[in-house]
Amino acid sequence: MGLQMPAGMAYDEWERAGQQLVGVLDSSCWWLGDWLKYGKDHYTDRYQRGIRAAGLSYQTLRNYAWVSRRFELARRRPALSFQHHAELASMPPGEQELWLDRAEQGRWTTKQLRGALRATRQGGRQAPPSAEPSRRLEVPGSRVQWWHKAAEQLGVDFEQWVMTTLDSAAASALEQELGERDGRKVSA
Repeated sequence: MGLQMPAGMAYDEWERAGQQLVGVLDSSCWWLGDWLKYGKDHYTDRYQRGIRAAGLSYQTLRNYAWVSRRFELARRRPALSFQHHAELASMPPGEQELWLDRAEQGRWTTKQLRGALRATRQGGRQAPPSAEPSRRLEVPGSRVQWWHKAAEQLGVDFEQWVMTTLDSAAASALEQELGERDGRKVSA
């Protein structure tokens, strides 16, 4: 019903406890999914009764089981969350592995993975999001609203739209600069 934290706990200990709790939460999705797989395979006649006894929504449990079936134990990446795997569950295994590798190597959040997938589906060519710390840029609110409207009209995530647009502008400017340099070299 709750968690009693000891008085005078050091920050490092408190932080470590939070990481452990998140690990338990993430693991419980896998555990429930594997539990359901077993139940469906071994107790088909009593499976629905077991699901009701668990007390979670049928759809939630069904999703856990589906992701667990799509990723056998040996293919699960401990460095990535259940949600990372859920984002990729509908793909063929080869594509799953490719995206799991990218997410793991880039230390992507689930949101970064989702953005990279969306950009790929929309034919975007920008580099995948990095795990670099973000920086703030002060912009007048009217411009931000205008940009949000543009991204919304295109049906694209706002942050992804901003990154893609800036990357495209930078590539264009740098290509022009390189072209001018190359032109000078040729004429010299």
